[in-house]
Amino acid sequence: MKFSLIICTYMRPKPLLKLLQSVQEQTVYPDEILIIDGSTNNETKSILEENVFQNLNYFKVSPENRGLTKQRNFGIERVEDEMDVVCFLDDDTVLENDYFEQLLNTYAIYPEALGVGGFIIDDVIAFEFVGNNYQPKISEYFFDGWKRKDSSRFVLRKKMGLDSDCPPGYSSLYSHGRSIGFLPPSGKIYQVEMLMGGVSSFRKLVFNKLQFSTYFEGYGLYEDADFTLRLAKTGNLYVNTAAKLNHYHAVSGRPNQYQYGKMVVRNGWYVWRIKNPKPQLNAKIKWHSITILLTMIRYSNALTTNKKAAALTEAIGRTIGWWSLLFNKPKLEK
Repeated sequence: MKFSLIICTYMRPKPLLKLLQSVQEQTVYPDEILIIDGSTNNETKSILEENVFQNLNYFKVSPENRGLTKQRNFGIERVEDEMDVVCFLDDDTVLENDYFEQLLNTYAIYPEALGVGGFIIDDVIAFEFVGNNYQPKISEYFFDGWKRKDSSRFVLRKKMGLDSDCPPGYSSLYSHGRSIGFLPPSGKIYQVEMLMGGVSSFRKLVFNKLQFSTYFEGYGLYEDADFTLRLAKTGNLYVNTAAKLNHYHAVSGRPNQYQYGKMVVRNGWYVWRIKNPKPQLNAKIKWHSITILLTMIRYSNALTTNKKAAALTEAIGRTIGWWSLLFNKPKLEK
């Protein structure tokens, strides 16, 4: 299979270089690499001129095409016609050397797959294999024979009857599900309905009908959930836990905590309604209850963590975001 790699970047020249160096070590190398740069300076361009990579094409976008979803769509339009698969990577990831080999093998195993995601190994918190007959404690998360310590917010949600009723990578009718990071490091392939955009791949034909929504401006929080939830209505998506990489979450290029908190709520509402456009009363109550609970946890973090100002600022953003839904709900795209 011929495949293209699109990396959308913003003000992260050094993390991008580390990623490209890990791409250079791959057992299967991309037939095309498109760097879509939204930076407001020329540091990324300069570092790519100093370090040459095979099959790489660099594009500096204009301000009107800046932002994650716009840059992805810009890159998709420039993928060569003969490509079979289009891969996306965040600019602050670093790959294990067989990442692309494992990813492409998934399409061979599941020829009907429309998309395949990779597996971020630094998100996996101390899983232990205990077998399928294990009875987990309320303080533990258990899936496919593996257990791990559950986070305090999920333990609290369990006690309040607000935990997700779906496997990782699926969105319940009241959203607030468990992410791909809750899949165990089993080396297996799991079917999902959501992929993380920064470690994803899709058959090129997918983009004949779907694009990333430009509702998600700038940083684009949850744009990947929106796109893959819409795609999952038409075919199958998978995560291959053998396609491994690290995600280092570079601070540069991220929104401030207030804007982030606001986006968490408003974009979260948008994605919830993509999955469940006409929720019943019980689903509405649960979505709002979890949203309020998570906001209150962030307020409490302002008293209990070392990053008190960041927690308080995010909590205020979440609060403003929630109240704004009363009079200014996001408009859903068809």
